[in-house]
Amino acid sequence: MFKKWFGKTAVEEVKDSAPEIMGLRIGGAFELDSLKLRLIEPDLIIAGAASTHLIQAVGEVKLDDVTTVLRYYTDDDGFIQVLLEGGMTENHITDVKLWYFYDTQSISTEKQWNTVINSSISVTTLALEGNNYSPVWENAAGELAAPVAMTEKTYAQDGSTSETDQFSMLYEREIKADFFEYVMLSGEEKIIDNRADRYLVKMTGFDLKPADIDIIG
Repeated sequence: MFKKWFGKTAVEEVKDSAPEIMGLRIGGAFELDSLKLRLIEPDLIIAGAASTHLIQAVGEVKLDDVTTVLRYYTDDDGFIQVLLEGGMTENHITDVKLWYFYDTQSISTEKQWNTVINSSISVTTLALEGNNYSPVWENAAGELAAPVAMTEKTYAQDGSTSETDQFSMLYEREIKADFFEYVMLSGEEKIIDNRADRYLVKMTGFDLKPADIDIIG
């Protein structure tokens, strides 16, 4: 999905100010704990995850007045996602995950789009590669929530920005005590040349600690 919209061309100058956190920044680079990756990868869907990453774009989602999601898209077809509550400093970080794109399906008609939004994203159980995942987000009644709507502002390396409307649901499975694998389903709509470009995007991810990330550029 990321490659379709931004490509992999490196451009040095950034005209707009993309958010930074933990030393993560557009055009920067980081390394992940390679030993940790080798130990956990056999239990995960991902395979061959890189330990060194170049950040090629940054996404920002304002979920509400106090909650912000930052996404640092990398050259390894994934992104680090940082959740902040109540502010935009490292003290406000409540969650860090590494996500990889698993599958992207183009949606060509309004009917298909409505079907995806209404019945394909929020389901009681999600099956993927022989594993079952349970939905995380519930409504006020404790029932399965509708897809959560959000708008992501994305900063590209050439200084341009764009917006994508997203309708998402988070799923999880517990692999062992306090170790989870996640799946995110997201219906994504981006207006390009006055035309709606729509996709159903599937991602898999797992939790990181800030100490797992070593900034190298």
